[in-house]
Amino acid sequence: MRNATAVARVVVVIAGVVAALQAQGRGGRPPAGASKVERATVHGKALQGNLEGDAPDREVTVYLPPSYQTDPARRFPVIYLLHGYGGRETTFTERLASLQESADRLATNPAFSELIVVTPSAYTLHKGSMYSNSVTTGDWERFVAEDLVAYMDSHYRTLADRKSRGLAGHSMGGYGALRIGMKRPDVFMSLYSMSACCLTPNRDPRPEAMAASEAIKTREQAEASAAAPGFGPSTSLASAAAWSPNPNNPPLFLDLPVKDGKVRPEIVAKWVANAPMEMVPQHVPALMRYYAVAIDIGTKDSLIGSNRQLHDALTRLRVPHYYEEYDGDHTNRIKERVERNLLPFFAKNLVSPVNPTPPTSPPE
Repeated sequence: MRNATAVARVVVVIAGVVAALQAQGRGGRPPAGASKVERATVHGKALQGNLEGDAPDREVTVYLPPSYQTDPARRFPVIYLLHGYGGRETTFTERLASLQESADRLATNPAFSELIVVTPSAYTLHKGSMYSNSVTTGDWERFVAEDLVAYMDSHYRTLADRKSRGLAGHSMGGYGALRIGMKRPDVFMSLYSMSACCLTPNRDPRPEAMAASEAIKTREQAEASAAAPGFGPSTSLASAAAWSPNPNNPPLFLDLPVKDGKVRPEIVAKWVANAPMEMVPQHVPALMRYYAVAIDIGTKDSLIGSNRQLHDALTRLRVPHYYEEYDGDHTNRIKERVERNLLPFFAKNLVSPVNPTPPTSPPE
């Protein structure tokens, strides 16, 4: 019964939207035109000069819905969809989901608000930026909330207002959506976190678990580690580059919370401060500004415990949100969830020509 109320709420709201779309969609209008997935390169002023040497010019995918081609006077809401660790800009169009196919299918229904969806590549030397602000990796918070948003608003027919912008992500991207969302309610209207990682602080890291990461001393070793399949020691290096950067510690410019087999409390404290469970109590007013916040997690996902803790914390702090647990693991139902949950959620909770300003919009 611990999550019954929240689960029932999200199931009723989201499933109701999807059911209505599906019911009306049978025999509904065909898409007005062909959708497109474009590739673009966005320069990140916020990423310039990062010590890791990652390119400040980031590849992005941009999904443009069918009506974008046929209604040149129309502007569209935008979802900023962040990929997980080890992913790239094509995560939701080619690997974990079929974004274009899913969005096109929903667009056949006149009740669905068509959306632009953009995903930037956050792949770095250690396979992921953690969407954080660091001298080593660059200011990814500002890149997403400012550089990327400004590019989209100047190059595409967007509705250039926070009421028409959504922020979402999966795994590391879910962490990023929560982190950036808590800091930039001036930019985004609604949030959706899927299977977010890195939510709870690790106050007692095990030296043996960090040994492989600590053994990497050169950029060449770091590149070799990143080229290996799976997560491996690069995961801790990515976290350190994001949360405990050190410009005086070349060539990787980071500090691990373990050195010479001994825990370093001052570095542990930096990692703890970057855990959303530590950040949420400080950002309640910001979270209250969102029109809608959603969190979901598979019951077979190893991250379910920390996501439950986040749900409990938001409930305790009286931050309105939807929470759902579904039958699945970390990745096996993301394609379905994008189509049946994430896209309908934003179609309902962002302002667009088909979905006029909600009467109970939160304050600016």
